[in-house]
Amino acid sequence: MPSTLVHVAVGGLVGAALLGRWFDPRSLAVVLVAAAIPDLDSFTSTLIPGSHRSLLHTLFVPVMLVALVVYDTRVRDRSMIRERWGTRGVVVAWVAIAALLGGGIMPDLFSNGVNAFYPFHDSFYAINGEALWSNTRGFVQTFVELSPESPPPTTQTLHYSTVVDPSPGAEPENVERIAPLASSGLELMLVVLGGSVVAGRLLLERVQPPVQ
Repeated sequence: MPSTLVHVAVGGLVGAALLGRWFDPRSLAVVLVAAAIPDLDSFTSTLIPGSHRSLLHTLFVPVMLVALVVYDTRVRDRSMIRERWGTRGVVVAWVAIAALLGGGIMPDLFSNGVNAFYPFHDSFYAINGEALWSNTRGFVQTFVELSPESPPPTTQTLHYSTVVDPSPGAEPENVERIAPLASSGLELMLVVLGGSVVAGRLLLERVQPPVQ
């Protein structure tokens, strides 16, 4: 299960790639916070069972944010974002949404699943498997199964263990609370890569001469 640290690392990669000349600590902070926001639903699972990986991991969150930014910047006569933060604000808003989706939701979707269409459709989906070519079986992929053996889990049947809510129901006094940092070599690589790229970009912004 990707940790919040992994989400932030991927968000940093998104910011470093897309912020362009607006890349600076302030803009980067907004993007990193956006990448971490979906994991806030781990705090709601004690009040709303099954809401972790559902409430803020649904794809409708970035869709609604896209609609709000489009309405503000393309439909309204006067854009609130542009009037307050200028073009920088518009760019940061779009990159933050990309970080929320690419850094906050997709690592979970492509590992052990999210409730992608919650609350309109209560089912957890994971795009996880393998794709290969065999000289006897041809092309084989297990990422998308059109006829699964069992129905996907729902908020009633699936609980993701978190440091806030390790197990369903009341917690015993001696319950172990685990806050994962990196659960695999791939996740550790993403953390190191994301941190290195962001640090490198910040250093370049300090030492390179301004563009004329």
